[in-house]
Amino acid sequence: QVQLIESGGGLVQAEGSLRLSCTASGRTFSSSTIGWFRQGPGKEREFVAWITGSGITTNYADSVKGRFTISRDNAKDTVYLQMNSLKPEDTAVYYCAAKLFGISKLATQYNVWGQGTQVTVSS
Repeated sequence: QVQLIESGGGLVQAEGSLRLSCTASGRTFSSSTIGWFRQGPGKEREFVAWITGSGITTNYADSVKGRFTISRDNAKDTVYLQMNSLKPEDTAVYYCAAKLFGISKLATQYNVWGQGTQVTVSS
């Protein structure tokens, strides 16, 4: 069973950058699709990006495409979310999640979740 821990959140000004990390423990990490999701104040949890176990294939929400980059280093059991050109509307708790088989944008399809890390973008 994979366990996930997010880090790297914080307070940043608009147009700034942050890099989130999702570090895993467990033997199935390198074969798991990892997704990033976020939940803003008063909003539902929404898909941000996913990356397959090999790291070859990625997918992004339209709202972050061109600004965010997801990547992974299986040797370090870590997935990253590089966030550039941040906007106040990116303010949210960011979660990473693992899905052992297949790919999905749906949060309900992911089996294991981290505790989340807060990202706050000031205008």
